[in-house]
Amino acid sequence: ADGRAAMKNLLGGKGANLAEMTNLGIPVPPGFTITTEACTAYCENDKQLPPGLWDEVEGKLKQVEDLMGAKFGSAETPLLVSVRSGARISMPGMMDTVLNLGLNNRTVEGLAKAAGGNNRFAYDCYRRFIQMYGNVVLGINSSEFERLLEEKKRKLGVELDTELPDQVLWELIGEYKQKVKKKTGRDFPGFS
Repeated sequence: ADGRAAMKNLLGGKGANLAEMTNLGIPVPPGFTITTEACTAYCENDKQLPPGLWDEVEGKLKQVEDLMGAKFGSAETPLLVSVRSGARISMPGMMDTVLNLGLNNRTVEGLAKAAGGNNRFAYDCYRRFIQMYGNVVLGINSSEFERLLEEKKRKLGVELDTELPDQVLWELIGEYKQKVKKKTGRDFPGFS
């Protein structure tokens, strides 16, 4: 709401358009945009955050928590965040997204509860988060995760992801985390 469509050079296309939609009264989930200037400073400073940026992000995240009535990292009322990249000009196919940031072994149970006890839905969200984070942030090719998924479906004789029961998705989450450990030498981050 602090921006407008004409601010694409500062907010990127997505950020500027989301601000414009908010100002027009179109229902847009609460969020915030990190400016292109901050991104440029990060890239020019050997991938070091500009001074004060992290404190500002934490403050904005707190505002989103208050608006949503949820808390990042909470097992009871988990706030999940979508991180979407944007640019000053449209670059189809070049922008990365990570959905469901904030899921971990504790918060996934809160998501299942919020979804009416739907473990399958929550576990599938967690599985997808690990895959997106593994690909976008850690640089692991998505095919590494897809192979594990396809193997599970083949073993069960099913064609669709939606046919996988929740306990199999939970096993897959563990296998995805093992893949991250094997590829990076580090445990998958818990975000708690």
